Formats: sequence, C-alpha cells, structure tokens
Amino acid sequence: MTALFGPTDAIERAHALREAGASGVFTFEGPHDVFAPLTVASTVGGLDLMTNVAIAFPRNPVQLAHEANDMQLLAQGRFTLGLGTQVRAQIEKRYGTDFDKPVARMKEMVGALRAIFAAWNDGERLDFRGEYYRHTLMTPTFNPGPNPFGPPPIYLGALGPLLTRATAEVADGLLVMPFGSRRFLDEVTMPNVRKGLAAAGRDAADLAIVPEIIVSVGEDHTAARRLLGFYGSTPAYRPVLDVHGWGDLQPELNTLSKQGRWEEMGKLIDDDILHTIAACGSFAEVAAHIRGRVDGVAEQICLYQPGPIAVESLASIVDALGS
Repeated sequence: MTALFGPTDAIERAHALREAGASGVFTFEGPHDVFAPLTVASTVGGLDLMTNVAIAFPRNPVQLAHEANDMQLLAQGRFTLGLGTQVRAQIEKRYGTDFDKPVARMKEMVGALRAIFAAWNDGERLDFRGEYYRHTLMTPTFNPGPNPFGPPPIYLGALGPLLTRATAEVADGLLVMPFGSRRFLDEVTMPNVRKGLAAAGRDAADLAIVPEIIVSVGEDHTAARRLLGFYGSTPAYRPVLDVHGWGDLQPELNTLSKQGRWEEMGKLIDDDILHTIAACGSFAEVAAHIRGRVDGVAEQICLYQPGPIAVESLASIVDALGS
C-alpha cells in the first residue's frame, strides 16, 4: 500500500497507484481529514483502503463505527480501520481532549467498537460499560443493520511496549510505526507482540503485522531528513534511537523543535540514521532495504513518502521488490 494525500486529486492518484502495482492506499491524520480522500478513492475500485492512522481519542466510538462501517460499504469489504493514540502534547494541546491512561483507553476503544459492530451485525443488545466509554442505546433509527461485507478489521499503530502488547491482545493487526528499524523490530516490537499474543491466548496468525516504511528515491533526501528530525524530536520515539546508541540526539532535536528550527533538525540526521530508518536511493536500494526490514515478519507493507513519489518511481520499486 502507498500513501494517499489530499482529497482533491484522490481519484487520479488512486488510479495511477493501482496501475503502478499498489494493492491499496492509506491516509494519515495530517493537514486533511483522514477519511475524505479514502471516500473519494473508493470510487476507483480494486484497492484496499486504510486509515494509517485515524487519531482515536478525539473521536467517539459510535462516530468512528459509523465512519468505518460506511467506508467498508464503499470499499466493498476492502477497508481497514487503523487507529493511533498520537502523543500527549498533540492530544491535549491541539485536539484539546484527554490523554490519561492511553493504553487502557485504546483497549477500551476497541472493545466499544466491537460491541457496536456486534449490535449492528448480529442484533446483539448494545450494552458496553467501561471506564472511558459507555454505550447502552442503539435505536433502529440510528442502526445501519448488518454490513454485507462484515465489520472492518481494526488495526492499531503502536511503538511502546505496553501498547504493542495491548495491540497483540485485542486488535486484528499491528501497524508498525515508520520511525523504526529492523533491529528495533526484532529486539523490541516482536518480543512484545509475542507477549501480548500469549497473554490473550492468541496465535501469530490472529494478528497481521504491517510495517510502514519511509521511502526517499534518488539522491536528494532533504525532505526525509527533515521528517526523521521531526519524529526524532518526540520523546515517544527515543527508544528507537536508544537501540542504536543515538538516544542523546532526541533532546537536542526536541529543543530545536520548540524553537521552530526545522531545517536545522534535518541537518542533524546523518547518513547512518537516514539509511537505518528510511529506504533511500535507487529503486533497487529501496527494495533491498524494504526486504531487509520485513522478511520473515510481514507480507504487506505501507510506503510512506515525505512527499508524493512519482508513479513511475513507485512502479519501479514494486518491480524491484518482485524481482
């Protein structure tokens, strides 16, 4: 899958990405609404659609359930609801909502969504009572009834050990954050996945693993360095840097971010960091990085571009991955 950006060119972009060999498109919670481009792209057909990710906490489970149910109808069963927590500063200062106990809140969000979907699809009485969400009324006027394609799967984006374990316990899939590496995947992510699966009595086959990988084609990686500088400034992502001995860079990047010195942040991302976290260079080099990141772990990936990749370039990457 590859990224879809704004809604105004979503149809044209989705057609082009399908022709280039992408199996689907995803959106992220950026400068545009996360669902609108997918709604438009659903008219193209033949593509998997995913939010990667919709920020969960500013939304209510019933609201999310309606949006996801409608997307599942439009996509004819090829929609995945990907949810994420974001970080405390963004949730509290940008969205103006609560962030306390994010792991427990996210687990409860998934439970509430499943209860709502069961009420619609199986006729079960809606009676969900949790610490954060309470849903006990679903009258016929607001009940869309059974979805002919079934409820959409729920994937969660996770990086930290507690949320990764919780994802393995309750979700249908794990969206591996783009700021990562193969070493972090092997030493931190997958051990916590196994712990979560064991705690819930689930098998590995019960959880899809979908890594998202930052891709920068060519020789100019300025945008990729800037993106990594932004991610690296966030305390939540320091564990990725720590695994490689780069942890001291995080507070330095954080200080610059608070001063709005974005260009300087990108310049602190050296070649070792760039090529460890992002797939950069020629089509063959990008494909080799991707294979090294996911072999033996995942069968599907999401390509995250700092800016839209030319369709011809994407097609070449797909070809290189298949060779």
